[in-house]
Amino acid sequence: MAKEEITYKAAVAEIEEILGKIEEGELDVDELTVNVKRVTELLKICKDKLRKTESEVTKILSEEDED
Repeated sequence: MAKEEITYKAAVAEIEEILGKIEEGELDVDELTVNVKRVTELLKICKDKLRKTESEVTKILSEEDED
């Protein structure tokens, strides 16, 4: 299964939406399980994007230091 292409901003917005539903008690047990799994997937996507960005910024900065 290929990774879903989603922006960091969209992932965070979806996480916030799901958390809002959880806080308001809008989800039954079955929906809760599915939504918690989705939040876990979204968090992994966000972490991966942050790590990649950090790596790219570090690379750019080290190239600047070499000049």
